[in-house]
Amino acid sequence: MTATAELTFRNVITGQPLDFSVAKKGGDTEAFKQFKETGKNPYNGNAEVVQKGHDLYMTACSGCHGHEAEGKLGPGLADDYWTYPANATDQGLFEVLFGGANGMMGPQYNNLTTDEMLQIMAHLRDIYKGNPKKAKWLK
Repeated sequence: MTATAELTFRNVITGQPLDFSVAKKGGDTEAFKQFKETGKNPYNGNAEVVQKGHDLYMTACSGCHGHEAEGKLGPGLADDYWTYPANATDQGLFEVLFGGANGMMGPQYNNLTTDEMLQIMAHLRDIYKGNPKKAKWLK
């Protein structure tokens, strides 16, 4: 068995490495461990997880981003215009979810486990209505 290095995940605003030790307990699943090594969400395309992600999104995200991720107080999340272009990658989207961003988007590590964040991301990727050529997570 060979050891694989984890990627470095960074705060979108400060550039500092994200500290996963502050994350809500219960999210250090096999899927999250795999994600930390690859930067690709292993839940993408998994219908059961996409549904769980939808349910979590409706509770945690829809108030600001809209029920269809069309945007309200916060930007739309289902098209190919990203406030942070790195959100076109799973790693970039996770960095915003975990560590927060400018404006009203606060860090979610107190509200959601890292695994729940991956589930929400799988839902967002499932409802994507933008240009597939701009969807870097598909590559």
